[in-house]
Amino acid sequence: MTYLYRIEQIRALEQQAQAASSTPLMELAGAAAADWVRTHFPASAPVLCLAGQGNNGGDALVLARLLRESGYPVSVVLLGDAASLPPDAARAHRQWIDAGGECQTQLPPAGRWRLIVDGLFGIGLARPLADRWHSAVEWINAQPAPVLALDIPSGLHAETGEVLGAAVVAKWTVSFIGNKPGLLTNQGPDHAGEVMVAPLVNIEPHVVAAGRSLSGQDVAQLLPARRKNSHKGTFGSVGVIGGAAGMVGAALLAGRAALKLGAGRVTLGLLDPDAPRVDMQQPELMLRAAEDLFYLDHITAFVVGPGLGKSADAVHCLEMAIGRPLPLVLDADALNLIADKPELADKLARRSAPTALTPHPAEAARLLGLSTAEVQADRINRTELLAHRFNCAVVLKGCGSIIAGPSGEFCINTSGNPGLASAGQGDVLAGIAAAMLAQGLDALQALQMAVYLHGAAADKLVGDGIGPVGLTASEVIVAAREVLRGLGRR
Repeated sequence: MTYLYRIEQIRALEQQAQAASSTPLMELAGAAAADWVRTHFPASAPVLCLAGQGNNGGDALVLARLLRESGYPVSVVLLGDAASLPPDAARAHRQWIDAGGECQTQLPPAGRWRLIVDGLFGIGLARPLADRWHSAVEWINAQPAPVLALDIPSGLHAETGEVLGAAVVAKWTVSFIGNKPGLLTNQGPDHAGEVMVAPLVNIEPHVVAAGRSLSGQDVAQLLPARRKNSHKGTFGSVGVIGGAAGMVGAALLAGRAALKLGAGRVTLGLLDPDAPRVDMQQPELMLRAAEDLFYLDHITAFVVGPGLGKSADAVHCLEMAIGRPLPLVLDADALNLIADKPELADKLARRSAPTALTPHPAEAARLLGLSTAEVQADRINRTELLAHRFNCAVVLKGCGSIIAGPSGEFCINTSGNPGLASAGQGDVLAGIAAAMLAQGLDALQALQMAVYLHGAAADKLVGDGIGPVGLTASEVIVAAREVLRGLGRR
């Protein structure tokens, strides 16, 4: 488990860490980054360190001095006025000069560096880069040498993962003190590369983390091991409502996912009157007319939305599902209908049974009355807002999916790859989540398990040479079951 901290929390941790150490934190940060460089590059490797006019620049100056002492050929560019550096960074600058180092003030022509160190901006950046800094970032990104970012790639918002006009594309990021949410979601993963956390000082934080990253270790114990003395009813019965004309496949995918991820039985309620009455690829699924499912007493969890459409029948079925005191997953057109109909939204917010919403950014925007860009610019807070508004668990899908509940805690999923950007993947995710609800997990746990398994299944397939190009939702279902087995949940 990796804890995630907002900027204000990182500042508090810095104070705590500094109080626990006689060595300045800037010196410790530079030393941690220097250790990483020594581990990955020989002393003959030319290094270019780019320092900004804040403390992040000071980290880069410390790193440069320590590498020079180790025999590395190091060049430093200080983009800013040395006389205006804050005290700690000014001290790092003096030490670099006293050690025989020099500072250029202009970006050089392209050189033969083996490594470029980005120390322009740290976690305090909150506004778009000015023109000169925008140009500096573009220059860095145009160089062939890989980039090591200190704390966070310059131009990336530390909490949201939003690119502030332009951002350094790093191959590696050494994040100091604690990990930042912006490195794991939105545009963060494409800019941060591989992230390493350097705590600098061994402390027991008094600051409670804002969230955490989600890993296989985190979800491995959520689903209890299966007892030998079991029957199909032990593992719950999922009802899938959807499959309007032309969209039956979405309901089939959700149902197959629910079945293969452990639900004891799955019944599909299809809105298309001409839908087949048997799934020849998965004959274990029971196919009925949509409204019939509400008169079955064995259903223990519903998923509504895959291929639902927005017809009067769809609205009727959604209203009935919301009114049932059973665990519920809402996806796709179920979310769009709730956004369109305030009475459904009010009814949803008053539910007491476990409820999970699985919107992508555009669906979340409709639910919140915002633009998709506004949702993406602050993914964590928007997810938390949805969870509070509807009193339910929510996953905001996308790169670094955000999962949050009404209690305020959030986590960011770290599994998955671009292979999941294909049709039907949301239906599969919804079906997995419903299977987890049927097996007794609460809504937040069900989403955590489902989102992790979904992403990890895609990672497994790519590792096996399948995808990411052309990766299909059907392939992910089987792989997710294999991942679950690997977690020890049989």
